[in-house]
Amino acid sequence: MRRITMALDLVDDPNLIAEYEAYHAEVWPEIQASIRDAGVTHMEIYRFGNRLFMLMDVDDTFTFERKAEMDAANAKVQEWEALMWKFQQAVPGAKPGEKWVMMNKIFELY
Repeated sequence: MRRITMALDLVDDPNLIAEYEAYHAEVWPEIQASIRDAGVTHMEIYRFGNRLFMLMDVDDTFTFERKAEMDAANAKVQEWEALMWKFQQAVPGAKPGEKWVMMNKIFELY
């Protein structure tokens, strides 16, 4: 089991942030299924202001390449992703077109 952490910014607009949270209170079942099918066993998203932090626990079948291929072949995922771009903006330093960016772990307490 691996843990992946990522960051993303939302458009800094209280109405859009509220709408984004409303969508995530009832994520479409097809989206939830696609996440699980890609090998994600647990996912959490946190927000502070307009910054999001996502934590994913993934199994041995998960790769970003496999997830991208599965997403490209899934019309409902494409619809969801197009809708989410209304609310999302890249964090400083992200590559063009990149949404969620990997975070580097700098500390762990056992």
